[in-house]
Amino acid sequence: MPAIVVLGAQWGDEGKGKATDLLGGQVDYVVKYNGGNNAGHTIVVDGEKYALHLLPSGILSPGVVPVIGNGVVVDLGVLFGEIDAISARGVDTSKLLVSGNAHVITSYHTTIDKVGERFLGDAKIGTTGRGIGPAYADKISRVGVRVQDLFDEKILRQKVEGALDQKNQLLVKAFNRKALSVDAVVDELLEHTERLRPMVADTSLLLAQALDRREVVLLEGGQATMLDVDHGSYPFVTSSNPTAGGACTGSGIPPTRLDRVVAIVKAYTTRVGSGPFPTELTDQVGERLRANGGEFGTTTGRPRRCGWYDAVVARYAARINGVTDFVLTKLDVLTGFETIPVCVGYRVGDTVYDEMPMSQTDFHHAVPVYEEFPGWDEDITAARSLDDLPKNARNYVEAVEAMTSVPISVVGVGPGRDESIVVRSLV
Repeated sequence: MPAIVVLGAQWGDEGKGKATDLLGGQVDYVVKYNGGNNAGHTIVVDGEKYALHLLPSGILSPGVVPVIGNGVVVDLGVLFGEIDAISARGVDTSKLLVSGNAHVITSYHTTIDKVGERFLGDAKIGTTGRGIGPAYADKISRVGVRVQDLFDEKILRQKVEGALDQKNQLLVKAFNRKALSVDAVVDELLEHTERLRPMVADTSLLLAQALDRREVVLLEGGQATMLDVDHGSYPFVTSSNPTAGGACTGSGIPPTRLDRVVAIVKAYTTRVGSGPFPTELTDQVGERLRANGGEFGTTTGRPRRCGWYDAVVARYAARINGVTDFVLTKLDVLTGFETIPVCVGYRVGDTVYDEMPMSQTDFHHAVPVYEEFPGWDEDITAARSLDDLPKNARNYVEAVEAMTSVPISVVGVGPGRDESIVVRSLV
């Protein structure tokens, strides 16, 4: 049985949580493999809305084992706050597993993230201020704190002391802030030790054993392809690898065991934070997309920048990730538009690109080349097959599918769990 990757094909917020939840009853494990609480999934189940940040979407599916993989950075206070919040609503969280190799976000990471962004001024990246980047920086610099370190106070204290030797210099001398106390940081982390202990496991081993038993493992990416630190619109990216390669390194599952790569792509495009966005609409049309689609961040509440569908980005995501299936979400948001433009290429000076430009400069100056499609006015939220869609809506789906040469296996026609057209099974 397969390991399936579910990831975002744009700049995030494509509806990955709904796609993962749609598969929940057919899989045995759902693994979050990258990122932290800087992103969120909003899932609607039986009219109930759940906003998840650190927890894998599979937490809402009975029988599924949710796993926080080694590639995630974990704010323990946020984790337990989220567990308490959904437990109070009757969700069983007792099966949750956390990799002992996952890194921990400490209070000094969030402090440095926030003051660092303010220090950058107009050159800021647009982070959420939740310590994600500084935690990954410490991981790569080999001074990070891992989940397993909380069970050896001597090692934990040594690591925190080593990190604060440098970071307090930065806080005091560069940012004019007070130095942080080693004892305070260590004590704050140790508060979580006993509650955390039963959840911690060698998740890489457990997932390998699950695949050996022919169970289905779903690997869930946070953020999206265009926010990948290697392959995204750098430097306006996240600090991890949401792409399919990151699914392997962030979970400990080798690429030879991946069976399918499912990419979620919105029927239009959004992004949060700074950076280039070729199809962005800064007029009333963009406001209409934002209002119709409820385009405000699950984690931050920030209004998302909105624009038309970008086939260049979709083709790039298909290539980088080896996408086998697309899930097209929020088609219903386009209802009521007389015409719907789709970006089929970029014009940079006298050159037209139908693939992603190599340089940041060219991408920054890219002007979209549009092909227009007739819209529709009919309510499509009750559609459960492509034949149920109005002709123009179906033509739109078929056109964007042809632009990537990857099949669209699911079409989202509303926010509810059952408001989807399943063209072919993802498992």
